[in-house]
Amino acid sequence: MRGLGPRSQEQLAALGIHDLAQLRQQDAYALYAQLKARWPGASLNLLYALMGAQEDRDWRDIARERRSEALLRLDDLGLAPR
Repeated sequence: MRGLGPRSQEQLAALGIHDLAQLRQQDAYALYAQLKARWPGASLNLLYALMGAQEDRDWRDIARERRSEALLRLDDLGLAPR
């Protein structure tokens, strides 16, 4: 899964996500919320990496292009960084 390191893949596996097909079936924001609940230290970069993996794009491109969108959505979920 592009852009997701071993630790992130282990965390996803703990949630039952073992491959790209399973990852693509998930809403990246809902998945990030689950990961953040289990691992409070999860950073915003993890959200970008999840989105990037789903779209087969570099997470840094996602961060540049969709940062405002991501922050607004996270705010709606009560997960915006402070």
